[in-house]
Amino acid sequence: MSACLQREKGSASGAETKRTEPRGNEKKCSWALYMTNSPTVIVMIGLPARGKTYMSKKLTRYLNWIGVPTKVFNLGVYRREAVKAYKSYDFFRHDNQEAMRIRKQCALVALQDVKAYLNEEGGQIAVFDATNTTRERRDLILSFAEEYAYKVFFVESVCDDPEVIAANILDVKVSSPDYPESNRERVMDDFLKRIECYKVTYQPLDPDEYDKDLSFIKVMNVGRQFLVNRIQDYIQSKIVYYLMNIHVHSHSIYLCRHGESDHNVQGRIGGDSELSPRGKQFSHALRDFIEEHKLSDLKVWTSQLRRTIQTAEELGVPYEQWKILNEIDAGVCEEMTYDMIQNTFPEEFALRDQDKYHYRYPGGESYQDLVQRLEPVIMELERQGNVLVICHQAVMRCLLAYFLDKSADDLPYLKCPLHTVLKLTPVAYGCKVETFYLNVEAVSTHRDRPLGKVRREPAPILLRRNSYTPLSSHDQVKRPRLYSAGNRPWLALAPSPSALQFPETPEGELMHQQSQEPLCEGNDSDIPEDPNDCVRF
Repeated sequence: MSACLQREKGSASGAETKRTEPRGNEKKCSWALYMTNSPTVIVMIGLPARGKTYMSKKLTRYLNWIGVPTKVFNLGVYRREAVKAYKSYDFFRHDNQEAMRIRKQCALVALQDVKAYLNEEGGQIAVFDATNTTRERRDLILSFAEEYAYKVFFVESVCDDPEVIAANILDVKVSSPDYPESNRERVMDDFLKRIECYKVTYQPLDPDEYDKDLSFIKVMNVGRQFLVNRIQDYIQSKIVYYLMNIHVHSHSIYLCRHGESDHNVQGRIGGDSELSPRGKQFSHALRDFIEEHKLSDLKVWTSQLRRTIQTAEELGVPYEQWKILNEIDAGVCEEMTYDMIQNTFPEEFALRDQDKYHYRYPGGESYQDLVQRLEPVIMELERQGNVLVICHQAVMRCLLAYFLDKSADDLPYLKCPLHTVLKLTPVAYGCKVETFYLNVEAVSTHRDRPLGKVRREPAPILLRRNSYTPLSSHDQVKRPRLYSAGNRPWLALAPSPSALQFPETPEGELMHQQSQEPLCEGNDSDIPEDPNDCVRF
């Protein structure tokens, strides 16, 4: 008996488990719980070669990136575990009773794995990637979900464009484990016959009668049209929004950081400094790179900070400035070196090394905040053709983590060196990466993941600052991010008001008093202001 069928036999008793069993790892998913309320099963529907697995993998990558633990359960993997050697399309005939029994048992085993993931492993969304073309199969999934109090959202992919179907077969199915041979004609013939086997029993979702109460989206002809029905919650609206923005087209995304800046040379973070001489040299090299690769239809995006704008100015092409592409806001640590941060804010320095992804700078942002800020950029990159994004180290890490499916733990430590261009080209189920170093030297701003240190004394318990419980230090000042060359910050490197030193003169005393007064804005009425209602910055 195959491993898949043995697991099915052993899981029969597990089906008796009640929906009230406790969920594991609750604390790890507080942000996900906020968005989903209860676990969700996304059920794919559609004939073979309709892009279901493509959408499943992209959707899973996106949901994990925004912080919702998600996993794909591909029924083809279970079927190949049960039937080691695929022979022909006959296995998928509706009148092949033995094959139908195996396929149903594989579905039941996969559903038990879905239950384990959602109930015991801290998962929030399971993507059930299979054809699910009959009402009988979908009713089975709905009964399973009802038993364990899961929400269900269906994603049906409908495509009648023969060119799209043929391209999908050749791009993906030819390299499938089902077809170890390389004869494209035989693969195409067998797979088309497999599709015909499914067509005999295919029952599309019926939004008018039978399925009118279900939550689903129909994606027609790879995104040309959509039909959305009964969205239940916020996360389902996010899924719909994402699926309506992904487009299947050939394009490449180029990511690079700005040229080396004066602050990079000085080892300072944040700020709005200008390019160093080597940074200007890189901007010329970047222009030559674009000309050499004949990227005439390239769109160029920058942040609103000077170092990216100065880099783009040398390209001689139009560019767009995006404020949401600005570097992560380091709050009170802006324009400080890491040594200065460690000496001035030793506890903050230690907190950040404990959990770099969730740590939020006092008065600033965390990497998780940055991911949420960059979500519109991802949506637009999915829709666009060739784009060059000139950005910053933390921003580039977040974008790269999305395309390369990197975890939140690895994201803050991705290497994004200066004066290097990364070319990302989406392929069937992933992304191809090409690296181009433009032969202009620059400092390294990368900090490796801290190694575990053995402490002789018990370490003091530090309360982590993160995006779930956004604590902020007392007595802090947040400086503006943007300023012009003639309007520098009023105090370049002061970490907090308590560190300010005023001269012992009448003017100095006045400045000291003003620094202690609350700041109120926008009060145009004649009612006296209550200092208790004001916020001190």
